Amino acid sequence: MFHSKIVVTLRKSILDPQGKAVQHGMHSLGYEAVKNVRMGKFVELQIDAVSMESAESITREVSEKLLANPVMEDVSFTVEEEGR
Repeated sequence: MFHSKIVVTLRKSILDPQGKAVQHGMHSLGYEAVKNVRMGKFVELQIDAVSMESAESITREVSEKLLANPVMEDVSFTVEEEGR
């Protein structure tokens, strides 16, 4: 069994209105030191695969085909064998 952690973020060139709204909220609460906020998605998967390579392949395919819009978003992930 493998555990994947996937992070999906907007590309730097894409405006992030949700991040700006959160930043504005932080400033209104007095956190003026926060200079930039970018929002994203974090997804965890448990994968029953025969090998690390297979788990990585499944994670990559799911990320690229379902979880992220490749035009606007970047994806990074890690895969670990459970129990380690």
